[in-house]
Amino acid sequence: MTVYVICNIIEKMIKIFAMKNYRIIVALVLIFSTTPLNVFAQDKISVAAAANFISAFKELAADFETKTRIKVEGTFLSTGNLYSQITNGAPYDLFLSADEERPAKLNKDGAADKPFIYAKGQAVLWSANNDFCKAATWQVALKKERVKKIAIANPQTAPYGAATKKALEKAGMWDALQNKLINAQDIAQSFQYASTSAVDAGFCAMSATVNPEGKKGCFFVINEVPEITQSACILKRTTNRVAVEKFVEFLNSPAAKEIKVKYGYH
Repeated sequence: MTVYVICNIIEKMIKIFAMKNYRIIVALVLIFSTTPLNVFAQDKISVAAAANFISAFKELAADFETKTRIKVEGTFLSTGNLYSQITNGAPYDLFLSADEERPAKLNKDGAADKPFIYAKGQAVLWSANNDFCKAATWQVALKKERVKKIAIANPQTAPYGAATKKALEKAGMWDALQNKLINAQDIAQSFQYASTSAVDAGFCAMSATVNPEGKKGCFFVINEVPEITQSACILKRTTNRVAVEKFVEFLNSPAAKEIKVKYGYH
């Protein structure tokens, strides 16, 4: 049998198959041509989240994605740095700040919807050395001769750092500790320094104390710092308002509250 004959047979078989499945092919074409593309593409939103909220955010996002199939991508930095990115046009859909001031300013400037409170946190002083917490108070612990380096989130850009600075000023220790303070970019980096023993202790968020690494150390609650109210806002530039509004609704749900409480927020 020649190659020519074989090719002819194959060609006829293809034509027969195509005729028999013509209706199926037409139906499929009609379905795909009339169905919106976003039905086949997973919805996705981009969130600028304060660094203290990393662990809670990741669990919240995973739970939300499981329930809705809407993917939530987070960028974690200090509140000040995120605010700077937003004012310079960064394409975020939602801003989860660690303060109330910056979301309020974005709203006032017409760049965001009305802010809402999504969490309240607490500042702590954490150390990988459990002997550190044998002191009567955190102030006494910092005055120990063996304490040489103390991490603090940059007070200019990190609300937890700013709150910690006020506590140190109130205790009359801010000036005295200047040669020991190590500035971290954000509250997450402050914990990183402390957990790796790059410093003797670090001012952190309560949320850091409940993760596996945080449980290995000890901490003092900085009662001199009032609860840190964390506000959020939907940015006007969002291109997926329906999805981001669903996530905001979820953030205020009982299921989300359970997760936030787990990480020391309320």
